[in-house]
Amino acid sequence: MSEKTHDDDKLPIRMLHDRVLVRNDTTEGERRSGGGILIPATAAVGRRLAWAEVVAVGQNVRTVEPGDRVLYDPEDRAEVEVRGVAYVLMRERDLHAVAADRFEGSVDSTGLYL
Repeated sequence: MSEKTHDDDKLPIRMLHDRVLVRNDTTEGERRSGGGILIPATAAVGRRLAWAEVVAVGQNVRTVEPGDRVLYDPEDRAEVEVRGVAYVLMRERDLHAVAADRFEGSVDSTGLYL
């Protein structure tokens, strides 16, 4: 049995320009509300944004890096499958927000308080 190296985990693609490759945090289908109520996949809801994890970025991406969690509109997406895993490909400008621990107390933080 051979030991798996870090290079085996690397995706066999390189992102170009301002492209961002993300993996959805949750699968589509049933979900639970904050109060624990089961919401079926067929329930009609308004336009809902989704969270995903950034797995790769192009050389011109400036605001996110691999490992960040980002908010995006799942209706504006291009899906791609790599090694049997589904990913979403988008431009950096199509991201709505980023939730990253690296912003808290960092030197490059905005200093704005909401």
